[in-house]
Order: sequence, then C-alpha cells, then structure tokens
Amino acid sequence: MVPKWPLRASSNLVPRSRTFATRSAAMKRTYADAVAALNTLQSNFAIVDAVRKSGGKMNELSIPEMKEWLRKIGYQPSDLNALKAIHIAGTKGKGSVSAFISSILTQFNETGGPRSLSKVGLFTSPHLRFVRERIQINGQPLSEEQFARYFFETWDRFENASKAAGEDPEAPGAKPAYFRFLNIMAFHAYLSEKVDTAVIECGVGGAYDSTNVLESPVVTGITSLGIDHVAILGSSIGEIAWHKAGIMKSGVKCFTPTTQPEEAKQVLERVSNQTGSPLVYVDIDPNIASGKTKLGLEAEFQKTNASLAAVIAKEWLQQQGYTEVPDFEQRVRRGLETVQWPGRCDTRYEAGIRWCIDGGHTLESIELAGQWFASQLTTTTTTTTDTPSKTSHPQPRFLIFNQQTRDAASLATALFNTLSTALKDPHPFTHAIFCTNTTFKETGFRPDLVSVNTNASDVESLSVQNHLAKTWKQIDPAAQVDVVRTIEEAVALVRNFASSNRTHEKGQPDQVTALVTGSLHLVGGFLEVLETSNSD
Repeated sequence: MVPKWPLRASSNLVPRSRTFATRSAAMKRTYADAVAALNTLQSNFAIVDAVRKSGGKMNELSIPEMKEWLRKIGYQPSDLNALKAIHIAGTKGKGSVSAFISSILTQFNETGGPRSLSKVGLFTSPHLRFVRERIQINGQPLSEEQFARYFFETWDRFENASKAAGEDPEAPGAKPAYFRFLNIMAFHAYLSEKVDTAVIECGVGGAYDSTNVLESPVVTGITSLGIDHVAILGSSIGEIAWHKAGIMKSGVKCFTPTTQPEEAKQVLERVSNQTGSPLVYVDIDPNIASGKTKLGLEAEFQKTNASLAAVIAKEWLQQQGYTEVPDFEQRVRRGLETVQWPGRCDTRYEAGIRWCIDGGHTLESIELAGQWFASQLTTTTTTTTDTPSKTSHPQPRFLIFNQQTRDAASLATALFNTLSTALKDPHPFTHAIFCTNTTFKETGFRPDLVSVNTNASDVESLSVQNHLAKTWKQIDPAAQVDVVRTIEEAVALVRNFASSNRTHEKGQPDQVTALVTGSLHLVGGFLEVLETSNSD
C-alpha cells in the first residue's frame, strides 16, 4: 500500500530552496527527497493570487530567462534539436492529443525492419498521482530511481552555477520555479536517455511558455481553442490564439482542427504568414467519425483530438522515413485504440459502483465532461411514448466536484445545465458532494499532491464548498447535497450508499453511477484514494 503522507498545505508555508538545501547534505537522495525538494519551488498562494488580481500578462522575458537557465546547467537551445520534438499547444485536449501521439509513435518501437523507434518521450502536465507522470518514456513515467537521478543532476548543476558566480545557491530565485524546473529536467532526462523524439505539451499559452525554448521542432500542433487563463492570456479568443500561435516556427508545419472559431483562424493564419509556418487544417478522420477506429478515449470530442494527433504523428513519421514500415496504418490505428490517459474520459468499476472520471476546469471542458457522462448513461426512465420521464431515475447518480481556484459555481451550473439538457431530466444527480482537493481525512496529502498555491483559509473554512452546496440546492432542490472536507470522505459516502442501497428482486444491488469532475487536482486525489483503498 502507498503510504498516506502527513503533509497539509499551510497558510504560512512560503517555499524557499533553503528549506530543503539546509537538510540535503544529511539526506539520502531518494525519490521522496526529490519530491520534497521540488515542492520548495512552488509559488505560494499569495504570489499566485497577486499575479491574478494584477491582471499581469505572461512574462515577455520568459524565453530569454529559460535560455539562461539552460545555459546554467550546460545546454544551449540548439542542443534541444536532437529531441526531434513535437510541440503541442491549445486550450482543450492538448494533453489528450499529446497522449494519442505518444501512443501512436510507441507502436513503432518494434518494426521488424531497419527503422525502429526505441524511445518516445512525453512531457505533460499536470500530474494526477505521481509527479514523475509528467516525464514519460514509451508511455511509462520515469521510474522513481530515474526521476531522483535526473532531478538531483539538474538541482546540483543549478547550485554549482550559483557557486561559480559567487551567489548563494540556497537563495530564493537561485533555481527556476516548479514548472520550469520540471521542464528543464525533462529536457535533460530526454537528452541523457537519447530519446528518438519527445512530445512536448505547453504549460500555459505558447509564445511565452517555457517549453517554447524549442527552436526547431519537427512539427507543431494547436488543439481546440477556448477561454481560459484570462488574467495571463487575455479575455478574447483572438488574444488567446496569438499566444498559442507563438509555437509556430519557420518552415515547420502546424496542424489545427478545422473547427477552430473564426476569430482564432484569422489570428492563426496571420501568424502563419508572418512566421513562414505552413498552417494545415485537420478534419475528423472518416474511420474515427464512423467508429471503425475505436478510440481508447471514448468521448465524442476525443474524435477531434485523435484525428489531429494521427495527422501530426504521421507527419513526424513521414519526415523521419517511417512510412515504409510494414503495417503502417494498422500501427497508427492501434496507437489510437490502445492509448491510456487516466482521469480523462476514464470509467472504472467496483462492487456496485461505476466511477466516471473526467477533469473539467473551464466552462467548455466541464460541458464536454457532462456530455461524455451523459453518453455513458443508459438508464434514463422513459414513458410509453418514449419521452424521457421527469420521475426519479432507477439508478442513483452521484456527483463529486471541486474547483478551488476558478469560478466554481459557474462551472457547477454549466455542468447541471449540460446534463439536464442532454438527459432531458431536471434532476441529473440524486446526490451532489462537494469537497476540497485534500486527499485523506487523517493524513492530508502525499508529497506529490501537495499544492501551496490555493488559499489555505478558504480550504480550512470550506468556503468554496459551502457556496457550491448553496448554488446546487438552488438549481436542484430535489438533490441530496453534502459538503465534506476530503476526497476520501466523499468516496466513502458513495461507497456507503452503494453497500446499503436497496436490491433488485434477484438480490443484486442497484449500481450507483458517480461522476468525478472539476479540478484535475481533485481527479488525481480521487485516483489516489481509489488505488490505495483497493490495494488494502
């Protein structure tokens, strides 16, 4: 069983590299030590909130700063050309597209001929259960040993650079912040492992995202665009499209869905002309649209993501000379069918419960999550006229939801509207449970899941959760609404109900269907609870 670590976010926890460094000499350099050190590089809530409230845009000096960070550990941006990278930006589905691409390319690990891909890297964020999920090779996270090795090699190079410059290696700012550090560490790991390619997903935006230190990717892609991170990227689709288009490079093809909003298309085409990056629009593949190719991620919207991923992967394979590999198209299809991307359109079962799990942190993504959930439900009560009944449905439906740092009430309302419309049922859930992202009741978070960029007082007082409960009671008074402090307690409510629920005539319990959605931090903590409790 994975231990439940006694760590909780604290309102006075301000990370400093000194916190770890003063202890590091006496500590073994294990994976746990690496995670503890990494967490000191997180920006705390006060800093993050000040940036949000100031309306501050992304740092235009971020790419020069990244080049300097790379130099400090012995690399130049041109060294990254060896990665033969695929660079992915976008608002919706960029993680799924990246996962699809990685899955397709790993099908070419064993080709039976002279061309073979031995190592395919994937850098993505955020992680769900383990931070090493962000840095993968051939669809698998780095092992704990690999993560610790490359983490401390990167950490030590930064400390040595500071010492060589006569600076304090333990001072704040002596190392890059959390995401940048992991980004640089991923580059170092992939170069050290001599990967054949690396699929690199942007963090936020594109033009000023740290991943955009890549100078010559082989191919780029921009997934479906929508409104998100407005304090950083702007409040219009045009502004957001400009940031995403920042990954376009001269002579490098950029692929994007034909379904992009018209305003976004205008911006993408303008940047394409300015940079000399050919822009190619991608339709949904007919075999994917028809279901002939059955995707590993089943939601309708994943058809757009899968089609984009297939075209990007084929472009990379064509440029690198893999099109003559036997069973080329079958390998591409197998990659689409076998992709695994936990926590996204993810259905799991246990006794009496069907868990439907999908993160949704924007209005559009929460609506897509709702549409996917509706497609999973096949038990809507109907009348003799085949019109959906407004009476109670035969199986209980639970919602577990949280979104700690965005407009949670608007997201919850959008989810309700989407489901009530799709199901033609004014009561989409019999039970709604609102919790924080805290994983366990007694021990809080494991180190990989600690986050200090949320308002600790809000978490402690359950202010977001109580507001969500009030909102839900107003829009659906028939639902039973609960507020609990932890994900573990939310899961227990569903399990307790399932175990004590009425039974059919055959003596079998009714299956409870539960949707877990909202923050990916919630989804990650939920998977941690599910996996650890099932391993007991």
